[in-house]
This record gives sequence, C-alpha cells and structure tokens, in this order.
Amino acid sequence: MTDFRAQMLSNVKLRERSILKNVYLWMTAGLALTAVVAYLISASNIVITPTVMFIAIIAEFALVVYLSARLQKMSTLAAVLAFTVYAMLNGVTLSIIFYVYGRLTISRAFFTTAALFGGMSLYGMTTKRQLDGIGHYLVMGLWGIIIASLINMFFRSESVYYFISIIGVLVFVGLTAWDTQKIKRLNDAYSGHMDEDTFVKLSIIGALTLYLDFLNIFLYLLRIFGRSDR
Repeated sequence: MTDFRAQMLSNVKLRERSILKNVYLWMTAGLALTAVVAYLISASNIVITPTVMFIAIIAEFALVVYLSARLQKMSTLAAVLAFTVYAMLNGVTLSIIFYVYGRLTISRAFFTTAALFGGMSLYGMTTKRQLDGIGHYLVMGLWGIIIASLINMFFRSESVYYFISIIGVLVFVGLTAWDTQKIKRLNDAYSGHMDEDTFVKLSIIGALTLYLDFLNIFLYLLRIFGRSDR
C-alpha cells in the first residue's frame, strides 16, 4: 500500500514537471515568434499606420478574452492557432520599439527581464507560502497602473510616466510568482483525470499568462532604460 501511494505521488510530480515544461516551451515559442515578427517588420521598413496598430491592439485584446473564456470549449487546434496569432499580432505592435529605442537598450531590458522573470518564476514553483493574499494586492496595483496611465495620457508627465514604469515592474514581477503557483494548482486539480487535449490547452493558457507577465516586465524596463533614447 505504501509503495502504491509513493508511485501515485511520483506520477503526479512527473506530470507536474511535464505541464510546467510545456508551459515554458509554449511561452518561449510565443516570445520568439513575437520577436521574429517585430524584427522582420522593422528590418523591412514596413510602415505600421495608426489604423493598423489600432486594429492589431483590438484583435489582441479580443484573442486574450476569447482564449480565457472559451478555452475549455475550444479544440486543441483552435487554441494553438489563437495563441500563435496573438503572438504574431504582438510582433506587429512591438515592431515600433526598434524605431524608438537603441539595440543596446532593448538588449539590456530583455536580459534584465529574463533574470527577474526566471528568479520569480522559480520562487513561485518552489515556495511553500501561499501567494493568494499578495496576489489580490498585485491585481489592485495593476488596476491602479491602468487608471494612472490613462490619466497621464492627458497630463503627459514624464515623472509620473517613470514612476508608473517602476511600479509596473514590481507588480508584474510579483504576478510572475503568483501565476506560476496558480499553474501548479491547476495541474494538481487536473492531475488525476487529465487527457491530452486538456493537457495541451492548460499548457497554452499557462503560457499565455506567463507570456503577458514577461512582456509587461520587458516593456516597463524598456521605458526605464530607454529614457535617454527619447
């Protein structure tokens, strides 16, 4: 009986490592696709008009809502395609950073993001502390950032802009740890009856969540490091 229980626990742990591995693989693939699309557009000197940019942003938002709300009812192929299209659309909207910031600034922001994200994600995987309490405050902080950013669109204060960027890094660094822990919980909930379709779709939604955390940390750091480029 003891051996059987130990084997069951071992299987659950194996599955946990597997879904986390798939989440990071999907996230990495999404970020790579975004980077390639952004670079190709900038290298080709394709002009992204405000209209195209607006359509791309609306489509990105719609895809995030669609994936989050309809994931369980979607086919695996539809989920994969939605995530792929989302990553490509982000590449379109982010192509502008190559015109605004220098490559050294972009590199510094990327590697700093990778270090912060990797450290906090590892913490979220390994800590025994429940991060839900902190997570709720982080969500409140996120809403605060959104509201402050909208207000600052009218005042255009550089000091407020810089302050929002610092707070944004802190919020999304914290969200990285919380989201990683939530992915582990999803695996625990499904570990006993997880078919292949569920496995892939959970990997994709987890990848989307961490993708957004990584991307937002990168963009806020880019604003901080790139003050001298503007």
